[in-house]
Amino acid sequence: MAKAKQIRRKVKSSAPKDCYFCTEKKDPSFHDMAIIGRYVTERGKIVPRSRSGICSKHQKSLARNVKYARHLALLPFIIR
Repeated sequence: MAKAKQIRRKVKSSAPKDCYFCTEKKDPSFHDMAIIGRYVTERGKIVPRSRSGICSKHQKSLARNVKYARHLALLPFIIR
């Protein structure tokens, strides 16, 4: 008798439904390293919108500010 194959599906973790910057009425800034650090992984990558729950307007601004902070040597480009 053949065993039935079980289909395994990836379960996506649910991201927060509301944008942090919209609720706090702030804009991402490269000066706020504590806030920017929440949206950068331990490997130094920018967290995507699907995981962070940020709206598209603030995600673009966050990416720009993270890149600017890297350029000013406030954040490292590569974390080894």
